[in-house]
Amino acid sequence: MTTGSWDEFRTAFHVDRNGTVSGAAEALGVHHATVIRHVDALESRLGVKLFQRHARGYTTTDAGAEILQVGAATEDQLNQLVSRIRGQAGGVEGELIVTTVAGLSDLLVPVLADFQAAHPAVQLTYLTDSRLFRLEYGEAHVAIRAGEKPQQPDNVVQPFGSICPALCASPRYRGFDSLPAAVTELADHKFVGMVAEFSRAPSMRWLDAHVPAENFTFRATESRAAEMATCAGIGIGFVSQATRPRHPDLVQIMEPLPQWAAPLWLVTHVDLHRTPKVQALLSFLKERIGG
Repeated sequence: MTTGSWDEFRTAFHVDRNGTVSGAAEALGVHHATVIRHVDALESRLGVKLFQRHARGYTTTDAGAEILQVGAATEDQLNQLVSRIRGQAGGVEGELIVTTVAGLSDLLVPVLADFQAAHPAVQLTYLTDSRLFRLEYGEAHVAIRAGEKPQQPDNVVQPFGSICPALCASPRYRGFDSLPAAVTELADHKFVGMVAEFSRAPSMRWLDAHVPAENFTFRATESRAAEMATCAGIGIGFVSQATRPRHPDLVQIMEPLPQWAAPLWLVTHVDLHRTPKVQALLSFLKERIGG
């Protein structure tokens, strides 16, 4: 494929994304006549119509939709490649993307704030999502993951200690005057838990195994919401050690068990592991949190 034909594919991709010639021209920073010329040339080169023209703009034909899937994938891969190449250069400066699970925010965000203060030329991006951001495509520079050791190829994985939450109750909980003194008494109380597909934490799996399903009066998809429900007195629930100091009225039900602990892992891609900004962050995290 010549350079010119790739420009045409890229233009057609942006027409599809924006739905209009003017929208594509603005996104690409070119004149609308250039957009029309590229689309016409590509249709002529391929011998098919990629778009139906109408008063509201452009919509893809079946052939256009199929062909432009390739353009979308190529655009995505090129953007990810640029991100990775940029990440390999420079010192402790520029964008630094960190990804983790939302439940670690109370632990990590204050440390990241101190790191940014120590390195003001760094712009931090903090990603939390149920999906796994791909280090190999440059979607993140550093991942902090909990649970089983990550096995993705080409990643550098280092142990980073562990987290173990506390099983707590609020004075607002109705059963606060008769809190359980043993595991056998848990079935007499109400609990806060996680929705099944979000119950990957060892502590949550332990709770599901020891408490009848009907005793859960509140379930959430996000650990922060579950902690808030526990603090509000909806039921007994797990609260992170980082959160507990903000709620001094919470009472710990029992001593933490080894089964509740989740190992933490620092994960970087081999291509970016030795870059100055990644090494600076890894060292800072290890010094402040451990590992």
